[in-house]
Amino acid sequence: MHSSSPAGQCCIPAQRGKEGRSQLLCTFNSWEKFNMAENENFYGKNGEPRKYDPNFKGPIEKRGCTDIVCCILFIICVLAYIAVGILAWSQGDPRKAIYPTDSRGQFCGQAGTPLQNKSMVFYFNILKCASPMVLLEFQCPTTQMCVEKCPEKYMTLLSAYPIKKDFDYYKNFCQEGVTNSMGVPEILKRGLCPAVLIPSKSFTKRCFPSLGMNNGKVTVGGQDKVNDGEGNTVPAEDLLYGVKNATVVIEARQVVMKIFEDYTHSWYWILIGLAIAMVLSLLFIILLRYLAAIMVWVVIALLILVIGYGIVHCYMEYASLKGEPGANVTLQELGFQTDFAVYLQLQQTWLAFMIILAIVEVIIILLLIFLRKRILIAIALIKEASRAIGHVMCSLFYPLFTFLLLALVIAYWAVTAVFLSTSNQPIYKVFNESACEYSRQTCSPANFSDSPEKKACPDSQCLFAFYGGETPYHKYLIVLQFYNVFLFFWCANFVIALGQMTLAGAFASYYWAFSKPDDIPTFPVFSSLGRSLRYHTGTLAFGALILSIVQLIRVLLEYLDHKLKGAQNKFAKFLLCCLKCCFWCLEKIIKFLNRNAYIMVAIYGKNFCTAAKDAFFLLLRNMIRVAVLDKVTDFLLFLGKLLVVGLVGIFAFFFFSGRVKAFADTAPNLHYYWVPILTVAVGSFLIASGFFSVYSMCVDTLFLCFLEDLERNDGSAEKPYLMPENLRKILNKKNTAQPGQ
Repeated sequence: MHSSSPAGQCCIPAQRGKEGRSQLLCTFNSWEKFNMAENENFYGKNGEPRKYDPNFKGPIEKRGCTDIVCCILFIICVLAYIAVGILAWSQGDPRKAIYPTDSRGQFCGQAGTPLQNKSMVFYFNILKCASPMVLLEFQCPTTQMCVEKCPEKYMTLLSAYPIKKDFDYYKNFCQEGVTNSMGVPEILKRGLCPAVLIPSKSFTKRCFPSLGMNNGKVTVGGQDKVNDGEGNTVPAEDLLYGVKNATVVIEARQVVMKIFEDYTHSWYWILIGLAIAMVLSLLFIILLRYLAAIMVWVVIALLILVIGYGIVHCYMEYASLKGEPGANVTLQELGFQTDFAVYLQLQQTWLAFMIILAIVEVIIILLLIFLRKRILIAIALIKEASRAIGHVMCSLFYPLFTFLLLALVIAYWAVTAVFLSTSNQPIYKVFNESACEYSRQTCSPANFSDSPEKKACPDSQCLFAFYGGETPYHKYLIVLQFYNVFLFFWCANFVIALGQMTLAGAFASYYWAFSKPDDIPTFPVFSSLGRSLRYHTGTLAFGALILSIVQLIRVLLEYLDHKLKGAQNKFAKFLLCCLKCCFWCLEKIIKFLNRNAYIMVAIYGKNFCTAAKDAFFLLLRNMIRVAVLDKVTDFLLFLGKLLVVGLVGIFAFFFFSGRVKAFADTAPNLHYYWVPILTVAVGSFLIASGFFSVYSMCVDTLFLCFLEDLERNDGSAEKPYLMPENLRKILNKKNTAQPGQ
């Protein structure tokens, strides 16, 4: 029989002796040529592997500036951003966002004015604030005036007028010009006084009815029925802006107040919990440096035990509620309750918790079974990362620098946004109750009493509506706000990119050092930061610009989705949902590519496009390692975060809930013990994320360097591998001989 070789050549059947050996050699050479052709075809499609360079000793020091055009564009945009801030500062007035205004747009409580002692706004008829026009124009169609304090008594103008003491008190909430000689009808006709005073409390310096509950009924000033100002006695519930579900609003307000009180009683304990989270994160990192393998398996075991304890605890709570009256009520039957502690009295709640935790437990165990071999490689990477951080300890504090820069960017954006939004001029409009052709048209309050609008509509008033303007600055104000948001995204992404490139350069210096730690630069983080800012500001701006454009598109899609919520067009909703999903995925992909591109720039000093292409093809040529090793490492670091949050969360639960008698006297008395527990848990996760982000960047950098090491070196004496020995053993790689041996 004849067989065809992989190279396409026909080989003669194997013969004995020399002919047989010659034929076997021919077949082997044919297979080798075929494999070489396949490799060339593979690398042709996925980029060329980097060639060995005997002069390469780590991040290149002699490099040039990259992406200069984008650098210049970024500098110009930042300067323009500063100019926008200066312009907004010169035109804006933050007092408009701080101080309430009366019907003439005057600030209540402003120092140096007649209203400096009148810091609160009082509405003549609070019921008119329920008008839909309030949502469009942010102004109640009723007279509002500045007062020293909100009304404390319930009285009507008709009942207060005959009694001098009461009428003098009543006039504190009337406009100027009210005299004792005027009759009640004339006062009400001219709109000088409200028809009724309702006991109120100040909220954001605005007087709102003082609401309460008595025997399940809404009360205002302790009364469940009050006069509406038109001679009718109505339930107090009707005075709450016309809202029917006043009880829900009152309970929500009470919940907010209780939560605020809980924070005031437990804030120092919350800070202690966050400090414990910081100590645990640092301890976790220190232990990883010396006991990486043990710590990883301990993290996995503790996570399984923590979730297992959660399952057992949920079952014990579930069993303890068996037979209790009302415990068999379902969540659907109970409905929404503002007192969340009620849900913990139901068997179904603990059953749901137990099922969710059991599913999570099974998923984690299955993942560990199937990925147990890959975990060994991930451990090697984490152990090497722990060594790298041990030699570059200042990298642990770099996130603080990033946080400060981000705080500066956020503060500048917020201040600029406030000044831009308050740089309009007061606009006055005609407000009336009856039909009027001049309704909602602009007017001048100075001469409104003698204006045609007042004569045509006697019951109309010229009230402050909103802030606007007709100048070119005011016409393009929305463009400036848009520019403010876009530059916020760009600057924030630039700061994050700077941190990634700085850490990547520092850790790459460690990996490519032939003799560690002798060949590591003295200050690797500062050296890398200097290189990034001096040579690669344009590259950082380029990557941040691409990401910012995608994020801005996502913001616009969310805005359109919010505007079209009431629309019935299902196709438009489906299209928006698809677009939001696509751009969410695109943002994740760009973040991943940018991160790896910055690593390549930090090492080789290339421009963004070249570095992104090299990083992409390098990862593409090693996609299996990328999909398994890198992500398993991320998963293990995420387990570390869960361990920190879990330990601190369990401690907070036993402390604040009073389940442990030793803490019963020490723990503060709270309305909802879940408030500090949730705060501590979220804060612990953020703290752990900050510390582990350095670890994640270190692992990603070492992983790319490891892939480069595999391609540029072969383990020979001339081209030895620089990866650690334990990683070479796992990958079955070895250096044949060391130089000089």
